[in-house]
Parts: sequence; structure tokens; C-alpha cells
Amino acid sequence: MVDRNLIREFSVNEEEIENALGGTLAELGQEEEAALDTLYNERSQAFDVNDTLEGTVLRIEGDEVLVDIGYKSEGIVLLDEWSEDEDPPQPGQKIEVLLEEMEDQFGLILLSKRKADRIRQWGKVTSKCNEGDVVTGNVVRKIKGGLLVDIGVNVFLPASQVDIRRPPDIGAYIGQEIECVILKIDDARRNIVVSRRKLIEDKREKMKQELLSNIEEGELRKGIVKNIADFGAFVDLGGIDGLLHITDMSWGRIDHPSRLVKIDDEIEVMILNIDREKEKIALGLKQKTPSPWEVVGEKYPVGTRVTGEV
Repeated sequence: MVDRNLIREFSVNEEEIENALGGTLAELGQEEEAALDTLYNERSQAFDVNDTLEGTVLRIEGDEVLVDIGYKSEGIVLLDEWSEDEDPPQPGQKIEVLLEEMEDQFGLILLSKRKADRIRQWGKVTSKCNEGDVVTGNVVRKIKGGLLVDIGVNVFLPASQVDIRRPPDIGAYIGQEIECVILKIDDARRNIVVSRRKLIEDKREKMKQELLSNIEEGELRKGIVKNIADFGAFVDLGGIDGLLHITDMSWGRIDHPSRLVKIDDEIEVMILNIDREKEKIALGLKQKTPSPWEVVGEKYPVGTRVTGEV
């Protein structure tokens, strides 16, 4: 309360007081506004697009989640960035977000939780994985040129690197858990390229060397028919393919190898010849049984009459 007696005693009129106080209040108001502007500017300078920040969920409005990141205005995250297997956001919950866009004119801040999650997962994967490492992941989906494999982050498996022989439909691998070797890590683009083929080739190389050191001519070995051509079939013996020529398939005459074997058939063959220097193996199927010419004299003596089909 203003003491009027003191005012009269010091000969100060009320108009002068009001002018003085008004000016002081105005100055104080300007100083406060300037201080707030300085604070906001300092905060805005601390935020840059593509920064990963911690925020607090304030509330949900429709399909938008309002998040406080310590800026002068609230940030917005779309509600659909929470996947179905996640609990929906709750007020007061702390989350990591990526600052995607800032509009100074309206103070609009666009945030992304999904991208922040990816960046965090990328950091976890790259901190423990290097080029040449073997990783395990689930095939997520088929994309142009290959497959996406989830190893903590989605990585690219080119179609040419799926297997030694390219399968007719790489989409058949979707949902399967596979092992791959990391070929390349691109930190700038956050991209990893993997190969299942190289892993298989490395394993087969070890198996091949072991097989070549142990295998002997005249042995019987089991293998899987991997390819069929007009001149014969290629049989995987476990690390190396041997050639089963059409002339070594049957003592009788056949017009095509597919008459006797099919792809993925497991067959037992005889090792006819081994070229360790060129890493080639010749196989035989008819050699498992005696040649009919060995007993032809006993079976068909000269002068006997027999019946045959033209």
C-alpha cells in the first residue's frame, strides 16, 4: 500500500511515481522477455535436425503423440510408429526420438521414434559385428534384387549370394533362419550386405580338401544329384561334385540321364577316377553290378535259340 504521508513529505507527486514505476515495469518486462528469448535461442541452438533426443510423452491427441523434448514447443510423433507388439505410449513415459524437422515460423517439431529405434539398434549391431563375421537372422521379406534379413537390423542379402546355385524362387526362404557372413558395412548409409553363398563356399572348401585327402578309387560313396545334363549328372559327394557320365550309368542303353536319376536324389556311386590336381572325380553307377558280358557266354551259349524284342 502506498503511504500518502511520505509522498507529501518528500514532495513527490503521484504522476511522477506512476511514470517511474511504469518505466521500471516496462524495463523489467523487456528484460524478462529478452531473457526468455535468449533461453529459447540457446535451447534451439542445442537442437539440430537428425539429433537423437530423450523426450517425455505428454499426451495423445488423435493419431499424434505429443512429446516434451525440452524445447519451447512440443514435438509430434505419429502413433503408428509404435508397432503392434509394443505397449502403447503412456503420459510420463520416457522415449528416444529423432528430430526430423523444425519449423521456426510455427514452432512445429516433427519427431520419429521408429528412426531413433533403428539408430539405436544399428549402434548395437555394429558395435559387436565386423566385416567377415558370421551372423544369424530371419529372412523378413523379398525385395528387388534379393532378400532382407533381420539380424537386429535389416540387412541386404543379394539374390546372387543366397546359394551356390541360384534357387528358382528366393522367396521360399522367407520366414527361415539362416546364417550369413558380413561382406560390407556402410556406416554412412547404415547399410549391411551379407552373403549366405560365401559361407557355404567356405564350408564346402574345407569339406572338399578333407574329401580329396581321404577318398580312394573303387570306393562306394553316397551323394546328392545336384544337376543333370545331356551327357550325365553331377553328384555332390560332400564338398565337391563328381561327374556321373551317361555311359557309366547303366550297362544298357539310355537316351537321357533323367531316365535313371532326378535332382536331389540320394544315390550310391563308385569312385572310378580321381584327379586331385584338377579336383575332378569320375563316378560310376553301373560298375556296382557285374558286367553282363562277363557271363554272356554262359547265359547265351553259341547255337542256342533265344527270343528278343526289336
